[in-house]
Amino acid sequence: MKGLNKDMLHGPLFSSIVLYTIPIILTSLLQLLFNAADLVVVGRFCGSVSVAAVGATGAITNLIINLFIGLSVGCGVSVAHGLGSRENNVVHRTVHTALPTALVSGVILTVVGIAFSETFLRLMGTPDTVLPLSAVYMKIYFAGITFNMVYNFCAAILRAAGDTKSPLVFLLFAGIVNVVLNILFVTVFHMNVAGVALATTVSQAISAVLVVLALMRRTDACRLTLSKIRIYKPQLQKILRIGLPAGIQGSLFSISNVLIQSSVNSFGDVLMSGNAAAANIEGFVYVSLNAFQQTAVNFIGQNAGAKQYKRVLRTLLICLGCVCVVGLSTGFLAYSFGPTLLSIYITDSPEAISYGMIRLGFICLPYFLCGLMDVATGALRGMGASFIPMVICVLGVCGIRIGWIYTIFQLPQFHTPQCLYFSYMFSWSVTFLCEITAFFAVYRRHVKEESTPLLSESMSQ
Repeated sequence: MKGLNKDMLHGPLFSSIVLYTIPIILTSLLQLLFNAADLVVVGRFCGSVSVAAVGATGAITNLIINLFIGLSVGCGVSVAHGLGSRENNVVHRTVHTALPTALVSGVILTVVGIAFSETFLRLMGTPDTVLPLSAVYMKIYFAGITFNMVYNFCAAILRAAGDTKSPLVFLLFAGIVNVVLNILFVTVFHMNVAGVALATTVSQAISAVLVVLALMRRTDACRLTLSKIRIYKPQLQKILRIGLPAGIQGSLFSISNVLIQSSVNSFGDVLMSGNAAAANIEGFVYVSLNAFQQTAVNFIGQNAGAKQYKRVLRTLLICLGCVCVVGLSTGFLAYSFGPTLLSIYITDSPEAISYGMIRLGFICLPYFLCGLMDVATGALRGMGASFIPMVICVLGVCGIRIGWIYTIFQLPQFHTPQCLYFSYMFSWSVTFLCEITAFFAVYRRHVKEESTPLLSESMSQ
């Protein structure tokens, strides 16, 4: 397993960060292909209404699961801190607390998702032409959400230990299975959106089993032994302290997206279809940027645990630079090939494609701003400060977008898709400036706390 782990505490940072991040990008792209395959298959064989039905579930699904996905972030940061400070016993207990926490999270999500799918969709103003199919998709998806939780928690542990290649291999295999099952369930068994939801669930189950087996085969402090699984209170408290604010931030972040999706729904199913397809294309750009947030969390987490603060600062600057280059280049490519890419998802509505291009222009091109915001957030979490970015994100992203929807967007002359999408760019910029300011405040405090004992010791001598 050591050959798979990237040393975050020694050696050149730039090459280590790039080599560490590339598998995360590829893994995230494969994960996103689960939903992309759903949209492409139903778009090709079932029509744009089915595309809208699957797309309408994204915002509300993310709202529900993000709270618990945040706990996996807390798990990863806790492991990174333990590895950096060489506290193997703490790492062992964190690993064995993670799995039961994931299982409990999954059960809760299954109950909530199945019981309230239709209610949530109606609250979002989902049209009657789309709602029945959307509800079916959501119920099947949440029936298997426990597999998703297990994968995310265990993958967070592997990445914190420096292994980003194993999750890539697991998702590659599961992704191939997902595509094959999508085609089989839709074209042979004519299951429509139910088929693609079931294919996604089976694929997530496969990836969950593989990542658990990978932890069981490790020989270091991250090794998982099923007979030793239990919830250790101190480790659970740290996971909750770091992960809960991250989860709340993600859920509240999603609330603004739910409100935006509701506003999109008000324009009808044609714009909904174009919006869903464009959002899926943007997802490929976003995960390429978000990978640097995950890198910042783990590199800064380990180096903060080892009190190597110069490497912490250099990691932040490298990640910010990389996210700008990647964001600008991928955003431009996605927009340039937008009509061709959108036609893969939508085959029966040129108007829907034109609406999709509007979204790509206002969100995809300036997506690097979102990347900057995410890296700054990840840096704060890596330092162990999770409450601060939650507050900033709630006010900067959710507050601005919600205020925008209920003020500017309500004016007749600004009640347009263009005005709605502009709120993304504005909220990213404001939030990034606040997050980066907060990081340097936290960074200076840690450096000062580290230097104070050294100063006291030298004076006593």
